[in-house]
Amino acid sequence: MSKIALLSVFDKTGLVEFAQALSEKHEYEILSTGGSARTLREAGIPVTDVSEYTGFPEMMEGRVKTLHPKVHGGLLCRRDKPEHLAEAEKNGVSMIDLVAVNLYPFEKVIANPNCTYEEAIENIDIGGPSMLRSSAKNHASVTVVCDPADYDRVLSSFDSDSEESQLLLRKELALKVYLRTSEYDQAISVYLAEEQAAPDMEAISGFPKSWEVSLTKENNLRYGENPHQQAALYGSFSEIYEQLQGKELSYNNILDITAATYLIGEFEEATVAILKHTNPCGVASAGTILDAWNLAFETDKQAPFGGIIVANRTVNEEFAQVTKEIFCELVIAPRFTEEALALFSKRKSLRLMIAKQGVGAEALREMHTVVGGLLVQDKDMRKANAAEMQVVTEREPTESEWASMLFGWRVVKHVKSNAIVYAGNRRTLGIGAGQMSRVDSSQVAVWKAGEAGLNLRGSIVASDAFFPFSDGLLAAADAGAKAAIQPGGSVRDEEVITAANERDMAMVFTGVRHFRH
Repeated sequence: MSKIALLSVFDKTGLVEFAQALSEKHEYEILSTGGSARTLREAGIPVTDVSEYTGFPEMMEGRVKTLHPKVHGGLLCRRDKPEHLAEAEKNGVSMIDLVAVNLYPFEKVIANPNCTYEEAIENIDIGGPSMLRSSAKNHASVTVVCDPADYDRVLSSFDSDSEESQLLLRKELALKVYLRTSEYDQAISVYLAEEQAAPDMEAISGFPKSWEVSLTKENNLRYGENPHQQAALYGSFSEIYEQLQGKELSYNNILDITAATYLIGEFEEATVAILKHTNPCGVASAGTILDAWNLAFETDKQAPFGGIIVANRTVNEEFAQVTKEIFCELVIAPRFTEEALALFSKRKSLRLMIAKQGVGAEALREMHTVVGGLLVQDKDMRKANAAEMQVVTEREPTESEWASMLFGWRVVKHVKSNAIVYAGNRRTLGIGAGQMSRVDSSQVAVWKAGEAGLNLRGSIVASDAFFPFSDGLLAAADAGAKAAIQPGGSVRDEEVITAANERDMAMVFTGVRHFRH
């Protein structure tokens, strides 16, 4: 009795080669649908339409084509049960031994900001997940493939593996199916919850009452934050970044890359940032990334040691030359010139990463595990907007002070709280991160600026949250700051405003806090 393979895929990568091997080498009869069937026929591969097999036409613009007992009976029939086999024979149901299905690209479609609700709904796959689930349930007899990357593994198993090894592979592929369909259903439910006032929605937010996470493991990591902790990477990280060279990424590298991506996304002009343990320790914008590098590096020349560098312009040979003597873990950029790659290639362990374009960071949500559960929130992507800010002092900021304040405000929200940033002329001058009091953070920033030989006279100070007392603002004034930008909202705001007026400082309230824990 010949074997039957049902091939119905949206992503046709490798389909022809896979079907050809199944048909010619392994003597499978091929069932298929729609565009998949056309692709196979054009390649000269014998194929039978599912509609011909079932005796029921595709209908409703393809919405109904594989939802038929002759399809699902062939997938779900237990070969070890005579009564199943007898019912199949009685009803003209043939056994289907292999299924290759991948789904309509719902996640990709809704990632397009111009996607309409109708387009989203039409890209919800029904027949595909149904066939995958049926096949995966009966993996004792059916090989199910939901990822073209597994085609070669399946073919190789037919050539050389024992039946026991093939069963282990079928179990692995079945698990992959349920992970994929769970992830797919989660994407749909989150989209629908955000698009409409569904019954399971909380009245005051766009978060569903139930939150599920289903991600495929990309790879195991050498270890976690410390060598005694095991770790793994899940999701689609490799679709967002491409590693060009260097050692494999560590858990800490991935955290730093994420922080760097969000920080550099604040800036449109040529900008370079240097980060250590997810904190920025030098950021600057300039006419070229080389000039931006020089200014960012001046903020703290010790910080790049073991840190990472991120640029939002192509990294060229000149940039690679000036950074080549500095030990850092990683360099991220949208592109690298061939000359830069040649220079960097001499540092075999240095990781080079390309940040691919079109990452929808605004759509992401953050998740943090807590005792007994999970915290979920929108990513803090609130952009600096001077029109929404209020000057609260007698003196208005000068044009250059406004520019420096907006620059500092972009940076400070990426610094661990309590966060203080001194800035001037599109560059950081001193950064104080993660201290228990705002005055301590200011003192750290002033000390770091002094260590770097940078003068804070005429600078601005940015604070991620309000100054609870005037002492923090006065410390900034004593350090040389002439303007301040902060959220406001303290019960002692008037005291802080009075202190600013007495020091002839300009101060702006943003009305927005940027805590980062």
